[in-house]
Amino acid sequence: MRQPDIEIYLKDADHQAVAAWLGAALGPCSPWRQQGQTYKCSLDSPAGVIPLTWLPKAVGKWSSLFLESDQTPWEDDLAFARAAYAALGVEIRCAPGGWQEEESVEDADRWVRLSADGEEEITWHTS
Repeated sequence: MRQPDIEIYLKDADHQAVAAWLGAALGPCSPWRQQGQTYKCSLDSPAGVIPLTWLPKAVGKWSSLFLESDQTPWEDDLAFARAAYAALGVEIRCAPGGWQEEESVEDADRWVRLSADGEEEITWHTS
């Protein structure tokens, strides 16, 4: 099932490189707008405008990349993470599937790690 939005975490990634990759994959990115620690832009994709949020160092060395749309080539976080890893070559973590607030804390700590070692499910305590 297609997720309504997708989010991944990238280790030590540069948001300009991320924007260049997404611009090539989806369409041009508007100029970045900084709001406190957060950066926002809009991707002008063939499917419509896709709001993008970049939060550097959201969890330690990990930056959050959030696409607020279900109109992307990626059905879920994992598909997005795989594409990002292939394009950027940095370690990435994502939820193994959609996550809802009602789910248990243990489920919230389940993540998929993509790195040079491959793909594996891990426990990651982000708080």
